[in-house]
Amino acid sequence: MTAFQQRVRQLQTALQSAETFAAKHPRALTASVVGALSCFAVTAFGIAPLAPDAAELPRRTVVETLATPDIEAQLEALATHAIGLTRAEATRSSDTPDSLLRRAGAFDAAAAAFLRTDPLARRLLQGRAGKMVHVTADASGRVQQIVARFPAEKSEQASSHFTRLTIARDGERFSARTETAPLQAQIALGSGSIRTSLFAATDDANIPDAIASQMADMFSGDIDFHRELRKGDRFSLVYETLTADGEPVQWDGGAGRLLAAEFTNNGRTYSAVYFKDSASGKASFYGFDGQSKRRAFLASPMEFSRVTSGFAMRFHPIHKTWRQHNGVDYGAPTGTAVRTVGDGVVEMAGWQNGFGNVVHVRHAGDRTTVYAHLSKIDVKKGQRIEQGQRIGAVGSTGWATGPHLHFEFRVGGRHVDPRVIARASEAVTLPNYAKAQFQQVVASVKTQLSVAQTVDGISAAD
Repeated sequence: MTAFQQRVRQLQTALQSAETFAAKHPRALTASVVGALSCFAVTAFGIAPLAPDAAELPRRTVVETLATPDIEAQLEALATHAIGLTRAEATRSSDTPDSLLRRAGAFDAAAAAFLRTDPLARRLLQGRAGKMVHVTADASGRVQQIVARFPAEKSEQASSHFTRLTIARDGERFSARTETAPLQAQIALGSGSIRTSLFAATDDANIPDAIASQMADMFSGDIDFHRELRKGDRFSLVYETLTADGEPVQWDGGAGRLLAAEFTNNGRTYSAVYFKDSASGKASFYGFDGQSKRRAFLASPMEFSRVTSGFAMRFHPIHKTWRQHNGVDYGAPTGTAVRTVGDGVVEMAGWQNGFGNVVHVRHAGDRTTVYAHLSKIDVKKGQRIEQGQRIGAVGSTGWATGPHLHFEFRVGGRHVDPRVIARASEAVTLPNYAKAQFQQVVASVKTQLSVAQTVDGISAAD
């Protein structure tokens, strides 16, 4: 009797037992079970005989000889293969061609001489330090290739392109060429908490200063970063980083745009997202509720600085008398960029007694802002300027004991506290036709921000 026939007999016995049980217990459920078993048994009996017994299937053994690669030939090919080692470095202000190559593990007098004499190759160590350099050398230290990346030299391309300088060896000779290529953007996530200052916290989280400044701008209408930061305040953000040939850009401007952020200040959380209206092309920061974070006036004429004297009575450091201080003084190094806090027209740009170099900007609603003690003026009388545009640089001209910016806000000729005006100024509104697109952007960044809260400065491919 075959194995298959034994199995069929077992199923028939089980079926008879089930029928006997069903006769004693005539319930609907029992009948259903028996019916299922009956169907299974009949089906098995009807189909199984068509298949041959596995033991009766024919068997065949296949033997195939595989060719073994020639080991000697592989070793010879490996011996003739030139090994190139590549090392990444950043140029330093004190670098010479020899010191840069030595730091990269290359010892090549001919390459160093080429870097000193060739007009294109000399650009590697000219200008500002911090250029990204990849040096490829063979096992003996002879340079095979040098690739350097640095900001595009044309000002209109500086924020979107980079220059690639390639120096290649061909026998005993070298050649150099340059080309301009677009920077690529990637998405980065970061979070941190305030212990001492905003920039100390963003440094700890490996977040670029440019992104920290944008975050201060984003929430400037909600938080006074000069006076209201608290230890334990937290932030999370989503921003762009720029790469050149896949390498993160280290030079100034290497950070892209802040895309979204959340900031918890003194127990209250503020959220905002960067949104560009596809129809008008205008962009701004908006709260998740669709209310614009951009107001008619910024809270500060500088991206970030410290208030050294507020809008109040004070003892004048030069006249040695108590006087009303009709503005706000911001301490900052000479040369720090000063920006206009709102759209307007330059009413005056020049020297004015104790103010030294000063700029007056007239805004809508009979409002005027004043920027004094500048070391440099970058605008002219009658020029129309936009909010955030650079108008000069911090200095100590006129009656000043040190480098700082004296900033005033006047309404109808009357002095008012600039920090109060910024918060009370009207907000820019989101057009109705853009609200659906805006909600899609908000939904996307909310997910990213929830991830950012658990990490410190990680990156994710765009």
